[in-house]
Amino acid sequence: MKKRIFTGAGVAIATPMFADGSINWQEYGRFVDWQIDNGTDAIIVCGTTGESATLSDEEHIESIRFVKERAAGRVPVIAGAGSNDTSYAVRLAKEAAGIGVDGLLVVTPYYNKTSQRGLVAHYNAIADATELPIILYSVPSRTGVNILPETCKELARHPNIAAIKEASGNMEQVAKIRAACGDDLDVYSGEDGLVVPMMSLGGIGVISVLSNVAPRETHDICRLFFDGKVKESAALQLKYMDLVAALFSDVNPIPVKEALNMMGFAAGPCRMPLIGMADAAKEHLRAVMSAYGLLQG
Repeated sequence: MKKRIFTGAGVAIATPMFADGSINWQEYGRFVDWQIDNGTDAIIVCGTTGESATLSDEEHIESIRFVKERAAGRVPVIAGAGSNDTSYAVRLAKEAAGIGVDGLLVVTPYYNKTSQRGLVAHYNAIADATELPIILYSVPSRTGVNILPETCKELARHPNIAAIKEASGNMEQVAKIRAACGDDLDVYSGEDGLVVPMMSLGGIGVISVLSNVAPRETHDICRLFFDGKVKESAALQLKYMDLVAALFSDVNPIPVKEALNMMGFAAGPCRMPLIGMADAAKEHLRAVMSAYGLLQG
């Protein structure tokens, strides 16, 4: 079995920003501390929820460095290092490795896409570039590229390819990945609504948007399952389904940043082209957040 990066609920952390779109480093630090104090098992920085697509190269690297230093070894830090340009992804991977992160999250190439053979070549090139464990990230709804089970099996032969964040929503595919790869490839849920089903097939946790606003509860969904309290874990998963739906009622991370602002964090706006929620949608999100007791006052 390869070295396991983390087990449980890792937060795909949002990047707090000021109104002008610059990063709010002071609030970022406060948010990292709050996440760790409230049970987050790992922090995934510069992923989709962290708005990696609109961060400059300098901001991307500085965000990774900042979160790694702020976490100070309290939890693993995994850096987003994906690109549709293999050479750029290799450079990101090397720079993240130099910062000392615990692993890399590498999304499939997007827009230009590639074949399954191309995915093998792409990921092997990145995995060859550092000694860090890599989490493949399959999210076809965003990238137009799906990592097939047989491709996972091929990629799992590389000693540095340790896991997959599976966000296809296709549970049959997850089962096939588990059957094909066994202990050679850990599986994390990339869908907050499918954490327990994924774990029932041998998944080891979730890389979560929900954890931004409910870190303890998301951690507990995983902890209860691994403690053998499957019924209680499932009940907690079901309890939070309405909140999960509200957090994905617009393009991620628009709703989660709105939710964090409602909770009293200075998460700020998203960078364009992502814009704020319509008033009616925002009020629905506020009502759901209130029903879960997540609003101040």
